[in-house]
Amino acid sequence: MTPEEIKRKRANSILRELIPEALSGLADEQLRGLTVTEVVCSKGRSDADVYLDPTGIDEDEQRVILKKLKKVTRGLEAYCLKAEGWYKSPKFHFKFDQELDRVKRMDELFAKIEKELNG
Repeated sequence: MTPEEIKRKRANSILRELIPEALSGLADEQLRGLTVTEVVCSKGRSDADVYLDPTGIDEDEQRVILKKLKKVTRGLEAYCLKAEGWYKSPKFHFKFDQELDRVKRMDELFAKIEKELNG
């Protein structure tokens, strides 16, 4: 693992802790309740994809939440910048993590196949 990869992984980890802290300080109840599942920084750490848990949130609500997040992104970036004393914060790009749904569906399919084989 190169030093650059180590720095990027460290930044991912730090942001995975700081972003929920920043969200919890917001006035909007909908944004305070969000769960960050993963943060992936780009190679130069200038951008970061922030993945959110979509459990219990329908597609219409997801669109509304993403619009709200777009409005407060600068404040969240400033919070992380100040908390870590960084010179520059990555630009956050919020997305709902669809991987969780995919894994759940795969588990259901495997359970169904197992039931058919055994039954």
